[in-house]
Amino acid sequence: MSLTSKQRSRLKSLAANITPVGQVGKEGIGENMLKSFSDCLDARELIKVTILENADGDPKAIGHELADRLGAECVIVIGRKAVLYRRSPRKNFEHISLD
Repeated sequence: MSLTSKQRSRLKSLAANITPVGQVGKEGIGENMLKSFSDCLDARELIKVTILENADGDPKAIGHELADRLGAECVIVIGRKAVLYRRSPRKNFEHISLD
């Protein structure tokens, strides 16, 4: 699923006020981290992740790798913050409206 610029813009504005749920450091992207971020995505659909200075690689590349491995969309990477979106499979859940 690819986001339109309008959807991306909506998600960026929603992400402006959320605090990061975790961080990627020099250890890189581990299985426990992926599980934790995946759980957060199921619960919230939209998360922000901090990519530390000592992380190995370019923040944009790390943001996109995280998104790929989580089956999510990398909405944007600004500086060392990546914003990820994935529609929650949960029922009886107020999904983020992308219209």
